[in-house]
Amino acid sequence: MIAINKKYSDPRDISGCGLVGFINRDGRCVDGSHIIKSLCLMKERGNGLGAGFAAYGIYPDMAGYYALHLMMDYADVKPNAERVIFKFFTVHREEEIPTRSNPYIKNPPLFWRYFVEPRKEQLLVGEGDDDLVVRAVMEINDTVSGACVISSGKNMGSFKGVGEPADIADFFMIENYRAYIWMGHTRFPTNTPGWWGGAHPFTILDWAIVHNGEITSYGTNRAFLEMYGYKCTLLTDTEVVAYALDFLLRKHKIPLRAAFYALASPFWKDIDIESSENREFAEALKAIRIQYAPLLLNGPFAILFGWKNGLVGFNDRIKLRPLFAGEKDETLYMASEEATIREICEKPDRLWMPRAGEPVIGMIKEGVENWR
Repeated sequence: MIAINKKYSDPRDISGCGLVGFINRDGRCVDGSHIIKSLCLMKERGNGLGAGFAAYGIYPDMAGYYALHLMMDYADVKPNAERVIFKFFTVHREEEIPTRSNPYIKNPPLFWRYFVEPRKEQLLVGEGDDDLVVRAVMEINDTVSGACVISSGKNMGSFKGVGEPADIADFFMIENYRAYIWMGHTRFPTNTPGWWGGAHPFTILDWAIVHNGEITSYGTNRAFLEMYGYKCTLLTDTEVVAYALDFLLRKHKIPLRAAFYALASPFWKDIDIESSENREFAEALKAIRIQYAPLLLNGPFAILFGWKNGLVGFNDRIKLRPLFAGEKDETLYMASEEATIREICEKPDRLWMPRAGEPVIGMIKEGVENWR
C-alpha cells in the first residue's frame, strides 16, 4: 500500500486522471510490480473511483484462444452470460479470475475468464473470427443484465474496478502476471459515473484504451459507430475510442498513423499550411478528415492505446492534457507525468513531451516471437 498525506481535502480538486504504459520492444516480459509502482505515484490524480490495468503476454499457454474476462454483479448472472458464450464459442477452459481480499474493496463483482474458440457455424456471410467475437461481446454487454465483458483479446487481459490503484492491484494480484506491454490508469470521473465497468482500460478484442480528459464529441462518435453494430453500454465516453480504433484499423484496415490523424486531425488551417510544403501529405490529411469526420475526437485528452503489436500515445490537437514519453534501451514509456516514468526508469536515454496531435508509436521488433 502507498499512503500519501494530503494537505487539503477539497472535493472540487480535480486531478484529471493519470495514465502510464510501457512496451518492451524486444518482447521481454516483466512482472506487474513495475506498473503498480509507477501508477501508484499518481494516486493524487485520481479520487478512488476507478483504477485498472491491461497486460499483454500473460496467457502464453492459452495464446491461441480468445480470453474473455467477464464482470458480473452476482453469481446468478453467470448462467445468463454463459448462454451467449456457449452459443458463439467452444470453451476450452474457464475459471474464476484470482483475487485476494482487500479491506478497501467493498462488495466486488464476480470476475470469471473463458478461453474460447469461435464456432464456425455462427459466422455470418463475410465474417471472420474477430467479427464474431465483437458481435458476442456486444450481445453480452447489451442484453445480459448485470454482466459485461471487460476484455476479449488473445494472450491479454484487463483488470479494473472501483478503488485506489494500489488496492485494485492488490485485489487482482497484478504483481503475479508477466507481460511485455503494461498499461495502467487511475480515474477521476467528472461527468460520468464511477462504477466497476466504467473504470479504465476499455477494450475490444486486443485493443485497449486508457484516457485522461473528456470526449465532448461522444454523441457524434457513438451515433456513427452504432450504425456499424457497436453498442456503447458502459456509461463512459472513453468507450467510443476503443471501438473507433477497431473500426479504423481492423474493419477499414487504414494505416496506423492515419487512424490517429482521423481521431486527432490537424486543424484545417494547419492542413493548408502543410499543403504549401507537402501537397501530397496535405491531400491525404484532408481526405482522412472528410472521410472519417464523425470519428474526430473533440475535447481535452491524452490517450494510450495498446494492442498485441505495440503501444501508442497521443494528445488532442492543442494538448490540453499532459503526456510524457521516455526511452531506455528497448523500452518505451509514456505517462501523464515525468516523475511516473522516472519512478521505474531512473536514467532514461531520452525523455520528451510529444507534440499536440502527434502520435508516439512503439512497436514490437520484427522477428520477436516469444511474446505471441
